[in-house]
Amino acid sequence: MTRPMTYPILITGASRGLGAALALQLAQKFHIVAVAKTTGGLEDLDDRIQACGGQATLAPIDVTDVNAVRHLCRSIHDRWGGLHLWAHCAIHAAPLAPANCIDARDWDKSIKLNVTTTGMLIPNIAPLLHQSGTAVFFDDPCGGEKFFGSYGATKSAQIALAKSWQAETAKTGPKVEILTPAPMPTATRARFYPGEDRSALSSCDSEAARIITALDLFAAA
Repeated sequence: MTRPMTYPILITGASRGLGAALALQLAQKFHIVAVAKTTGGLEDLDDRIQACGGQATLAPIDVTDVNAVRHLCRSIHDRWGGLHLWAHCAIHAAPLAPANCIDARDWDKSIKLNVTTTGMLIPNIAPLLHQSGTAVFFDDPCGGEKFFGSYGATKSAQIALAKSWQAETAKTGPKVEILTPAPMPTATRARFYPGEDRSALSSCDSEAARIITALDLFAAA
């Protein structure tokens, strides 16, 4: 079944990087529900979307807040009745550190956003996707690399959860996609790889275009 054009696209972690690039390009065909903690980043994204003739609803919330998430999901249901797609770009990237020197606060933040929150978002957002919507998660295969303990372990756990959901819904929907973007010159990567030649990296815009093509979103629209 083709998803109605009235269904919007939800992007968690939409204020910068890949999330912002996806929002800007997908706004050509869809209404965007952009979620992030940084109000300034969302307002800048909204200006860019409007300049291109698109529309967005800004949701400056903390996705770790279950009550805020439930209110958002209820508002989406009441206004549109569902979602075409959910792209989960929100991540906590803890500073690199040896496993025996991981800061307890960074570890807790990584667990909370990357794992616990993902486990809360899925059951709240899944009903909005119905059977024919799509959820997209983004893998970063750095688990097990030295100094990536907090980020790598919790990102791996997030993707393991997404893979379970993917297997469980293979015959019933919604469709769950797990993609691995090429390295991009994001603020997170700059912290991980200071001094790296960023000219050799793929831009967020080009990766967003590649993901949109891979998911065949514009054709579906």
